Amino acid sequence: MTNLTDVTAQEAKVAETLFNALETQTKLVEADVKDLVTTDESAYRVQHALTELKKEKVGGYKVSLTSKQTQDMFDSDSPLYGVEVEHQWLTSPATVKLTDLMEPLIEVELVFTANEDLSANDSLETLLRKTSVSPAVELPDARFVDWFPSLSKHMVMADSAVSGRVVYGTPHDTSTMAVQDLEKVEATLKLDGKELASGASTEVLGNPLNSLSWLVKKLDSQGLKLTAGQRVSSGTFVLPPHLEAGHYTCDFTNGFGSVDLHVQ
Repeated sequence: MTNLTDVTAQEAKVAETLFNALETQTKLVEADVKDLVTTDESAYRVQHALTELKKEKVGGYKVSLTSKQTQDMFDSDSPLYGVEVEHQWLTSPATVKLTDLMEPLIEVELVFTANEDLSANDSLETLLRKTSVSPAVELPDARFVDWFPSLSKHMVMADSAVSGRVVYGTPHDTSTMAVQDLEKVEATLKLDGKELASGASTEVLGNPLNSLSWLVKKLDSQGLKLTAGQRVSSGTFVLPPHLEAGHYTCDFTNGFGSVDLHVQ
């Protein structure tokens, strides 16, 4: 089991650097810190230390690199996760100021909300029954200049998987859904009425429930648990464009509704 609390002095320094960048909105240059975090285990320890510095309740998690395309971009063969504290979760319709973020993108996602504690032994069917599912857009953001898509995997991990904001819509009851229903969701993202991107839920490890299952097992291997009330942004349907000012809408098929976001 990975011990996230066994943080080295060097890892603690990287976490403090990231935290100070977040607090002051000062962009870092990756070359200044890249060689200080060289393994997955070290990167997750930095992320854990960074979360502790925020002194805010964990609202949930985001899963990244859930498609072959994004894994290839960041030289990875598996997903990774990041912590999202409570203020990073917003309900639709939402308003976000660009000045509150650094270099944000926008992604199309499904968000799972745990209605009870989730277990690493849960099947996909059980995970579906224990959760509700919402349409969402995620606004990934990094503490590094010109980070997408050049930021290294370990810096992405250390920086809470480049967490920014998640805007989620009306939760849907999953009691009558089948696992396969989550493989049939498509979404179209628009800015001021003009289509920006469209994609399908199959981009997320074939089924977003696979992403949720991966996360629950990964957390378990680190001595953590996904508990009732926490949310999971499960992975993007599309390659994300940069966030800019305007009115975003994202419409989902299969009864999942829409998400509404104003960016100032």
